[in-house]
Amino acid sequence: MNADELLKEQRPNWERLTRLIEQAENKAAPLSPEQVQLLGKLYRATTSDLALAKRDFPQHKVTLYLNQLVARAHAAIYQGEPLSLRRVRRYATHGFPQAFRATWPFTLTAALLFILPALFTGWLTYTNPEAARWVLPAGVQELIPIVERQELWLDMEPSERPFISSAIMTNNIQVSFLAFAGGMLAGLFTVYVMIFNGLMLGGLTGLTGHYGVGWQLWEFVIGHGVVELSVIFFAGGAGLRLGWAIVRPGLLQRRDALQVAGQQAIRLLLGCVPPLGHRGSH
Repeated sequence: MNADELLKEQRPNWERLTRLIEQAENKAAPLSPEQVQLLGKLYRATTSDLALAKRDFPQHKVTLYLNQLVARAHAAIYQGEPLSLRRVRRYATHGFPQAFRATWPFTLTAALLFILPALFTGWLTYTNPEAARWVLPAGVQELIPIVERQELWLDMEPSERPFISSAIMTNNIQVSFLAFAGGMLAGLFTVYVMIFNGLMLGGLTGLTGHYGVGWQLWEFVIGHGVVELSVIFFAGGAGLRLGWAIVRPGLLQRRDALQVAGQQAIRLLLGCVPPLGHRGSH
């Protein structure tokens, strides 16, 4: 099908969609429920027409027209609505679970990229504490003498604990952001962030276990880090989802695949905001 044939066949639908958009933009004459359904149907059909036009005749004026029409329809359909308890509840009961199901293989992969290196370095530094001097990154090397004295850097005055907890939470938020944003580099930086942090936590855990203070460390991690670690896994999964869309866009154009992946990732990460906010209030 060429551009002229597409125009002749679908023009009536495009004109109907245009009239509905104009009515939706006119707040004085809201759409009826039937018109809303028709608007959605015509929008989906026109989006398919646009995909066909981009594939077969991307430089034609019909493609430009459809691109503008779809953009107007999208703005009319997804125009901002007041945040309501009903929408929040629907996101909690439908939106977040759907996003999780759509991305769980990536979340699981991110978790394994963290956990498996952690288990390896944990075993390595537990059985051979000298390995910590080349396994742990340079910024963490200064903790080794403290652990060797069977002390923990977590031993602090009560007045200092809120500041330490805030610093740890800030670091975890930074790691989560890097894990997510790393997806834009085809997921490679996300893989690096997950492995690096897994190696660091595992190495410290094994080292503290060797010197008999590992339980105190895990008491702290369980009390302060379970939620943050879960968020890091979700963020890593979202980053891997973006990276996969870049590497394997499938039948979609890479830009469109990345847009779909980004929408899934954002819906997933929005569910992580309330737990982090709750942790930050303690």
